[in-house]
Formats: sequence, structure tokens, C-alpha cells
Amino acid sequence: QVQLVESGGGLVQAGGSLRLSCSASGRMFSINAMGWYRQAPGKQRELVALITSGGTTNFADSVKGRFTISRDNAKNTVYLQMNSLKPEDTAVYYCTFKTVRGDYWGQGTQVTVSS
Repeated sequence: QVQLVESGGGLVQAGGSLRLSCSASGRMFSINAMGWYRQAPGKQRELVALITSGGTTNFADSVKGRFTISRDNAKNTVYLQMNSLKPEDTAVYYCTFKTVRGDYWGQGTQVTVSS
């Protein structure tokens, strides 16, 4: 059974940084992409960043220039480096692995940015 475990969330002041990690265990078939979504209270889940198996990245406009995404294929781990955090980045962040057999999701990690 595939499990995704996230870590690195927490409370940070505006302008600060956090690094999220997401490691997958269990057998997965071909991974097309890994990424991060977030959901703020009262809002829909939205894409934050995605990195494909070929290394192509995609970012939400709201985080471009502030967030970077990277991966370690050998460790089945994806990272999200978040810099210059803003209060509007406050949300539960979910990692996802998109495979040929479907998507897997982590349990979510809370990121809170205080002003």
C-alpha cells in the first residue's frame, strides 16, 4: 500500500521560509509527476507547484519567484522550498504523486504565516 508522509509545516512569520518534504513508501507504478496543492479555510484546493518526471515545473502565479520544487527520485521524495512567505500562504499543504494508475495524496501539513 502506498503511503505519502509530509513534514516541515509549522508557524512562521511573514517573510520567513519553510521547507516541506513528502516521502512515499510502497510500490508505485510509473510516476508522471509529483507536486503540492494547498487548501485554505473556505477555499478550494489549488495547485501550488508540480514537477514532472522529465523535470518540467509548473507553479501557481501567486508563488512564482518565491517557491521552488525539487525531487529525489531515488528516495521517492519531493520538496517544496517556500521563501518570502505571506499570510495568504496560510493553508493545509498536500503532496501528491501522479502515476499511470492514479493519484496518491498525503494527509496534509499545516502552514501558518503570521503577519
